[in-house]
Amino acid sequence: MTQEEKRVEQFSKVSDLEALLSELNANLAGANETYLENASENFSKIFVMGPLRSGTTLFTQWLADTGLAAYPTNLLSRFYGAPLVGAKIQQLLTDPRFNFRNEIRDFNSDVDFTSENGKTKGALAPNEFWYFWRRFLPFQELDYLPGDELREKGNLKGLRDELNALANIFEKPFAMKGMIMNQNIPELAEQFDKALFIWIRRDPVFNIQSALEARKRQFGDINTWYSFKIKEYPQLKDLKPLESVAGQIAAINTSVERGLSGLPDHKKLVIPYEDFCKRPEHYYSEITRRLVEQGGVRPEQAPDYVGEESFSNTNRWRLNEYTQDEVERAYVEASNKE
Repeated sequence: MTQEEKRVEQFSKVSDLEALLSELNANLAGANETYLENASENFSKIFVMGPLRSGTTLFTQWLADTGLAAYPTNLLSRFYGAPLVGAKIQQLLTDPRFNFRNEIRDFNSDVDFTSENGKTKGALAPNEFWYFWRRFLPFQELDYLPGDELREKGNLKGLRDELNALANIFEKPFAMKGMIMNQNIPELAEQFDKALFIWIRRDPVFNIQSALEARKRQFGDINTWYSFKIKEYPQLKDLKPLESVAGQIAAINTSVERGLSGLPDHKKLVIPYEDFCKRPEHYYSEITRRLVEQGGVRPEQAPDYVGEESFSNTNRWRLNEYTQDEVERAYVEASNKE
């Protein structure tokens, strides 16, 4: 049985929707090309990196709510094969500049801070946008390729151009999750002069707990692999659940740390999940300072912070299958193997 077949009903894909979106995006591909004429790098790209279940969804929801950056919405995600056309349609339907006498206002909704395994609700809520990424990345058995092979077989320049064009359409930095390239950060970074890589790093013990819980929600048990198939997947997939997830989180953290090590300070930022929950405004200042320094936004384009003062930290022990001490030992052992 495949992973897709194991999904519980609420997370299963809808075949009719998949077929409709595939047809629609194929037919819009030509129109999308016309908007690539404006693909110069005028604004920064913000890539949110880190392990699954580390707080990346909360962070992207918060960043979207600040107004500092544009981002892939649930509406835009429907146009994964023609996102530049989708961006124009989104503007037509949701931008106040084009709202004639409130004829169309149904799509607008506030970004809230709830999600389920990374999925959000609302037309303008942030979307993970993985279908978009996979158009450019020739990943097959694994969600990873050695750098030289990815440069040769992938379409990284196409990815660069579409992201630049998206930012130009919205006239602000463009922020999105980039965890599909957690293990290929150098290859992504070299495509942009103006990019900020943000590593959301959570206490690994609670990160592991959350990943095990996500397995159970997605598949009904904790035995099935969840999230991207990293390069260590063949060695980890058949281990016991705790050892498998601990190895997964340790491997991703190691890869992100290595990937960021070669970047200058104005292109990277490590944000501990726990500290972010305490003082998000501090990290808003850190982000805007870097964007201004790299020339990806002008100081007057960064709005004053009016967001949340803090968030509730969800680091509480809930697992019945393992104790907190067992998880901590498993992570230490996994990290020592890296």
